[in-house]
Amino acid sequence: MTFLRLLAWPLSFLYGMVVLLRNKLFDIGILPSTTIKDVSLIGVGNLTVGGTGKTPHVEYIVKLLDPKYKVATLSRGYGRKLGGFIIADNLSTTDQIGDEPMQFRHRFAEHIPVAVDANRVHGVKKLREHFPELQCVVLDDVFQHRWIKPGLQILLTDYGRLYYTDHMLPTGNLREPKWGDKRADVIIVTKTPQLFSPLERKRIIKEIKPQPWQKVYFSYIRYGNLLPFGNLPGLVEVEKETFINADHSIILLTGIANSDSLEYFLKDKVKELIPFRFRDHHEFSPADLLRLQDIYRNTKNEKKIVLTTEKDAMRLHKPGLDEYMGDIPLYFIPIEIAFHDQDATSFQQQIYDYVRSNPIHSKLH
Repeated sequence: MTFLRLLAWPLSFLYGMVVLLRNKLFDIGILPSTTIKDVSLIGVGNLTVGGTGKTPHVEYIVKLLDPKYKVATLSRGYGRKLGGFIIADNLSTTDQIGDEPMQFRHRFAEHIPVAVDANRVHGVKKLREHFPELQCVVLDDVFQHRWIKPGLQILLTDYGRLYYTDHMLPTGNLREPKWGDKRADVIIVTKTPQLFSPLERKRIIKEIKPQPWQKVYFSYIRYGNLLPFGNLPGLVEVEKETFINADHSIILLTGIANSDSLEYFLKDKVKELIPFRFRDHHEFSPADLLRLQDIYRNTKNEKKIVLTTEKDAMRLHKPGLDEYMGDIPLYFIPIEIAFHDQDATSFQQQIYDYVRSNPIHSKLH
């Protein structure tokens, strides 16, 4: 912990007291938390600031439910410049709906309704108006938005910075005290190594101290093949195995909360990895891309590409930015999550059991 963060302890204490009072007001009903009974609500969130993998976990749940149920996503739309309720369409931009909803739209096209609304209660009701057959809404980043009460609340925590070892903002990265985890029905430890020790699993569960009603699962990231961004004709999909023991240089452009896991995945697979990092949800500018061109030109290796994340690619798809990309071969790497061992079957069954428990589904399914 840095010296400046240690100095921030008094602010962390005050912030924690404010959040504690707010949660207590919700707990005793002075602040209302709305339950919507005619649709199943699955909340996905965290206790920390960003970087736990909410987006791929939302996608996992949507793909799991989609064959059997009418499902939609609802997000706040962090960083967008428009307010109110919006349903994403083919003309939507990150300025209108935010980068995560843009990624959902990119992944699911028109098949799955993707909506944004800072007021989640209003957003769910509007979704039901537009799609009366809707059976389930997956709520993105909703753990602290207590005005709505999901029937199933999923809490994510990054294996590299588990919430029970963290501290309140601004000393640490916690949005609320650790005991907020008691509101979760499911706790998922994300971004674990693909080869994961059963002893480590037991140790973490012991530290979490789950309540009798809580299930703990462990997930990891699977990286897909490199896909062309589309700025240059002729670029094709590249298998990620191409870079194993290869002599390529990769300039990694990121504007996400935590790029450590991606950098770790790439660093021993390429000759040279050059991180070019920005803060989470960074809106890329012409100046940023001109700097990127300089880095690309100054990289001596002839076998070189620029790689970004799928979420960052959504923010690069903005009018006026294309001309600043020059002749850079730009790719993005999609990700998905997978669960360890028996966790996949158990987690899927818990999701199905919850959704089936809503009587509305027997009428619509």
